[in-house]
Amino acid sequence: MFETLTEKFQRAFKNLRGQGKLTEEHLDAALGEIRDALLEGDVNLQVADELLASIRAKALGSEVMLQLSPDQQVVKIVRDELGALLGDHSKPHYASKPPSVWLVVGLQGSGKTTTTGKIGRWLQHNGHRPLVVSTDVYRPAAREQLAQVARGAGVACFPAANLSKPLDIARAALREAKLSASDVVLVDTAGRLHIDDGLMAELAQLKKELQPAEILFVADAMIGQDAVRSAGEFHRRLGLTGIALTKLDGDARGGAALSIRKVTGAPVKFVGLGEKYDALEPFYPDRIVSRILGMGDMLSLIERAEQTLDRRKAEDLAKKLRREEFSLEDFRDQLQQLKKMGSLEQLVGMLPKIGPLQNLPKDLDVDERRLKRVEAIINSMTAAERADHNLIDGKRRKRIARGSGTTVQDVNDVLKQYMEMRRMIKQYGALGRMKGRGLGKLGHPS
Repeated sequence: MFETLTEKFQRAFKNLRGQGKLTEEHLDAALGEIRDALLEGDVNLQVADELLASIRAKALGSEVMLQLSPDQQVVKIVRDELGALLGDHSKPHYASKPPSVWLVVGLQGSGKTTTTGKIGRWLQHNGHRPLVVSTDVYRPAAREQLAQVARGAGVACFPAANLSKPLDIARAALREAKLSASDVVLVDTAGRLHIDDGLMAELAQLKKELQPAEILFVADAMIGQDAVRSAGEFHRRLGLTGIALTKLDGDARGGAALSIRKVTGAPVKFVGLGEKYDALEPFYPDRIVSRILGMGDMLSLIERAEQTLDRRKAEDLAKKLRREEFSLEDFRDQLQQLKKMGSLEQLVGMLPKIGPLQNLPKDLDVDERRLKRVEAIINSMTAAERADHNLIDGKRRKRIARGSGTTVQDVNDVLKQYMEMRRMIKQYGALGRMKGRGLGKLGHPS
């Protein structure tokens, strides 16, 4: 997400570099490019114009820090204004006395049911006992769909098989939650293809009866400003407490994420970043701003690594690296660990586009199939071959290629990548030992 925005913002800032001071002419040229980037990214027109007017006023005012260069001045102001636009990180709300009720609302086809399951999994991962229930009595198999999603997400689902009225289903689910000590009830409500009075009356009745701690609107980021307008109407009629944006990992241009809080007044609380049930994260505005400006999102990357990587395996690998015992089996295990963190495209998107990593190619190949091919090749080796790559001669390479459904050249490429990684590990290991002996700083006798 945000690739187009990031690229155009970077171009605008680059054109300011080398200027002695920030003039109105330079600023207007940069703001013109930023405006094009915002509109192409499907940001609401009024939101874009208000944002640019605020940036311009502050850039030409007395608030600019004189010790910064023109491009740094504009980057700082843009970062501050984007942060103000998105607001602070908004934490979920819970009732003072459990169970808390979270109403999940939205139009049909926005990903409401899947998002309900994802939120349930997120709650469970964070120490809660969620119960999900569907009050959609109109769409065929809607309740069966939620039951299937709940099984996939690993959360409890209340079936309400013999009930036919949304309010009766919700009341029964609340009773079940109290009996089963569930502390959050996620109510997947009915949707429509468009907003109508019947839908809103039903949701208003559920709100009045259940007194929800959260009313979360699920918006499909792929439909951009249409999602923003729908969210605004739901907020006007129901009073939303938050928004969950889905499909931000796809071709979404990011405009909905930047516009929706300003237009609706409701904060974005969750973002969906993939099809898997664990592909949902809390929304951190400051991290999103950093990504838009090309500064990366290292905090999210570190958190994802902490949540997914096996600590014991990491410690074992560290010991092997110190002894320079990095085998093909270790190489395969690291690829498997990497896959757990999510798609390579997502991980690359979290890296900074400035500093040492700014020269990463724009068309960087993040084809997931390559990882699978490498894994298949290593799996086709014997345990002895994985432990000692020197055993793999020409005859063995042909056998490995046949066993993995690849070519000898593919096998050669994997071995070459492995040897390059071994070389780097050996190099950094030697450097670490030098530093440990006080030899890391050349020219400074110990």
